Amino acid sequence: MVGSLSRRIVVLCAILSVVLAVLAGLLLDASAQMRTSLRWVAHSSEVLETGSRALRHLQAAESGQRGFMLTQNPEFANSVADEVAAARRDAGGLVALTSDNPLQNVRARQVQSLIAQRTQALEETGSLARSGDFAGARDRVASGKGRYLMLLVNARMNDLLAAERTLAAERMDTVQARLDSIRWLVIFGTPISVITITFMATALIHRIRRPVDQMMAVMGQLGAGDRSARVTGRMDSNEFQRLAKGYNAMADELQAAVADQVTSAEQLHNANHELSRNAEVLRERGEVIELLGGMAHRMQAARTDDELAAIIRVFVPRVLPEIPGALYAHNNSRNLLVPIASWAGLEVETAGFAPDQCWALRRGQSHYVIEPGSDIVCAHVGGHTDHYHCEPLLAGGEVIGVLYLKGVVGAENRFRLTVLTENIASALVNHRLQRGLREQTIRDPLTGLFNRRYMEETLALEIARATRTGSPLSLVMCDVDHFKRFNDEFGHEAGDAVLHAVAAEMRARFRDGDVVCRFGGEEFTIIAPGSSAIVLAERVEMVRQAISELTVHQGGRMLGLTTMSFGIATWEENMERDGSTLIKAADAALYRAKRDGRNRVVLDGRSEVLAA
Repeated sequence: MVGSLSRRIVVLCAILSVVLAVLAGLLLDASAQMRTSLRWVAHSSEVLETGSRALRHLQAAESGQRGFMLTQNPEFANSVADEVAAARRDAGGLVALTSDNPLQNVRARQVQSLIAQRTQALEETGSLARSGDFAGARDRVASGKGRYLMLLVNARMNDLLAAERTLAAERMDTVQARLDSIRWLVIFGTPISVITITFMATALIHRIRRPVDQMMAVMGQLGAGDRSARVTGRMDSNEFQRLAKGYNAMADELQAAVADQVTSAEQLHNANHELSRNAEVLRERGEVIELLGGMAHRMQAARTDDELAAIIRVFVPRVLPEIPGALYAHNNSRNLLVPIASWAGLEVETAGFAPDQCWALRRGQSHYVIEPGSDIVCAHVGGHTDHYHCEPLLAGGEVIGVLYLKGVVGAENRFRLTVLTENIASALVNHRLQRGLREQTIRDPLTGLFNRRYMEETLALEIARATRTGSPLSLVMCDVDHFKRFNDEFGHEAGDAVLHAVAAEMRARFRDGDVVCRFGGEEFTIIAPGSSAIVLAERVEMVRQAISELTVHQGGRMLGLTTMSFGIATWEENMERDGSTLIKAADAALYRAKRDGRNRVVLDGRSEVLAA
């Protein structure tokens, strides 16, 4: 009869569990009883030890008392009190230990009473001896009462100890009997358990091995090439029956699959080829993405346009090899596309071109010519090329530039081009944002000049450069004369208009290398690297003259003439490195210009004054 192999295993495990549980329960019960018996044996041993110790302490007290009376040496008397206390303590402990046995407890209380009487007699005799009445003490000893009490103590203690030894022997016999029961339980229980397990395991193995042997034989035939081999024998369990059915079904499917082997092999070959091609494409794209990731990281870290151009010149030829090209971006006015970088030997016009000259920018999508006459040629390319590609750079739906490639971008490079333009567009937007934020942090919002913090940082750098190279460095401090008048007469908007006009004039008049800053309020600072005070004074005088000729209008009103006073100082080695001393020197020269009538240029430490 076919049954469930799982059910048989469960039954076997249940029987084994019952056998082991019974055996374990018997062993646990026997061990618990033996532990209790051993505890009572230990208890009897403690009673015997306590009784014997009480007698020893009492005998030691008598010996000490006797030695004191014979030798009158107080050292013998010193130990009597300790021994008496120990004898009484052990007698009390004996009573507590025999509380579980009424008969023994009665004997223990008799012993405790006799010990108490005997120790009291010893204390009385000792008291006489310590007071010097040795004759009286000897008379009490000679009366024989103490000896009589000691005999009673020994007799009662011997009765108690003898009874306790009997109890201990009985309890040891109980322990031995329980050990014997455990031994017999192990001797007979273990073989019975082993025989039961062996029998049931053998039966189970036999029921597993026979169907397994059948299935192994059939699989051997299938492996030898007999694809018609099937499992037909009787299975001894539902599990093997299902396994045999599954195997036969698998063999049927395998036989059908072999019939289509040629077709499958061809399909597999095609799939493998496609997979290899896709893997190669993925590998190539992975390399491109990794390369573009490195380029993107570097472009995100670029701080200047030159750094951005250098990164593009290095990485773009690696992404699109052997294709010359150039990158154009909108200028600030968005009326020209100016070149940022070119590579692979391509030369471009630095002036750039207008946005409407590129069809890619007009259409907002790729525009390319692969052969003469295939499409309209962009005006910025001219007629000297017959194949090129323009790819607009888009960010947030806005065209920010164009990538010009002098060559044909094949289908295999379209992915590279798409990812490249996305990275470059993102980097350009980020670069412009960073530059804008940088300008906001270093520029005065009203005048557009550098602010005081930027002036202090730049002055420290220029001082370090002048110290290193020995080149001259001068500083101009200036402010608008009678500036308060503009605010008081015309309002603060008028004052802002004056500051804006003065700033524009100074920005136009000073050199590109000079750093013009708004120091605060109506006061300005100019850092002039490479200029001595004498040389700089001529340039400052030209600025002063130009400002004095300004006529500022605001709100349809003419605000009147504007003049400024200037103080110039030159860096010297004995000044502070942070520029504070140089600023003070230029400020002192400015103060002299104000004091001497305003609208003039004064050099620090010199008598030369340039006035209107």
